[in-house]
Amino acid sequence: MTASLRPAPIANSEREQRLARLRSAMQVANVHALLLGSTESLRYFTGMVWHASERLVGALVTQTGLTYIVPGFEQSKVETLAKLDGDIALWQEDESGAECVAKLLGQGDRLALDDALPLFVYHALAAKLGPDRLIDGGRLIRDIRLCKSNAEIAIIQYAMKLTLEVHRRAHAFIRPGIRASEVVRFIDDQHRELGAAGGSSFCIVSFGAATSLPHGADGEQTYQSGDVILVDTGCRLDGYHSDLTRTYVLDAPDADFARNWAIERAAQQAVFDAANLGATCGSLDDAARALIASHGLGPDYQLPGLPHRAGHGLGLEIHEEPYIVRGNQTQLAPGMCFSNEPMIVFPDRYGIRLEDHIYMGENGAHWFTEPAKGPTEPFA
Repeated sequence: MTASLRPAPIANSEREQRLARLRSAMQVANVHALLLGSTESLRYFTGMVWHASERLVGALVTQTGLTYIVPGFEQSKVETLAKLDGDIALWQEDESGAECVAKLLGQGDRLALDDALPLFVYHALAAKLGPDRLIDGGRLIRDIRLCKSNAEIAIIQYAMKLTLEVHRRAHAFIRPGIRASEVVRFIDDQHRELGAAGGSSFCIVSFGAATSLPHGADGEQTYQSGDVILVDTGCRLDGYHSDLTRTYVLDAPDADFARNWAIERAAQQAVFDAANLGATCGSLDDAARALIASHGLGPDYQLPGLPHRAGHGLGLEIHEEPYIVRGNQTQLAPGMCFSNEPMIVFPDRYGIRLEDHIYMGENGAHWFTEPAKGPTEPFA
């Protein structure tokens, strides 16, 4: 991988288009303004990145303007940040951020709220404006973020390929006696070396029976010959996530593990094969469970079997819509990106999770990364 191949960050012109779509949706919903908090949606629509705290920092979107809501002492910093042009409304330490927002609204205007805003912001706004003027802006935001643009998909694709290469290096690094914490540090270093400035956004390294815990075990682990290995990690590039899992053994697998690994891979393929444009997200989860049940595992969420949903959406958040879960009637559409990870858990023995991601194109489903080849060959 070379720096010259790295896709360009999201352009402000694309963010302006996103705001135009948001304003159109607000108009249809009879919403006068929408407040973005210090959330990934603030980054999505404006490009500004701000970590949430006890002080309200965000942006008010109206049909005619964009105004950043900023504590007075943070003005100079906000002015230096990359973001769309907009006005800045200041509130001081002995004042209320909610009052600052209220002053920008017309009499009786309805305010939609970013669904990731903290509860204390809601309560302050409700006390100032009255709860009847506040509405959930989650659907207005999420329906726009749900389908990724070609530019977003290109960034995610690059991040996935980068993390896949990190997996290859980790596979070669693991040896008897190595500690899980050593592998975690190695993976972080490799992410940085390959261009993810923040290193790993997360990392789970599990050996043996710990692999049966979907999100890993607390405490240190040491790899011993014959252990099942599960590595789940990712990074962020320009805010967008990668997220890949491989499960394998370094030595020749016993018949039980080889059989169950093949079932896991078949379940993953069943999800991909069901991922047709117009299919419901829930039907993909159904496909995985049907395949697993056909081999005498499960059914439903019973163990040994699949204890959680078959996948989740991915973008600026590592878990976002669409969720590949039973009963979800959301229909697959071009631009949707989501994980394919119908993990099979054998309690107190091992778990097998193969996680690759799918993006929906105009002609159907595509892999971001090629699935694993076999129980000792985690790469295609």
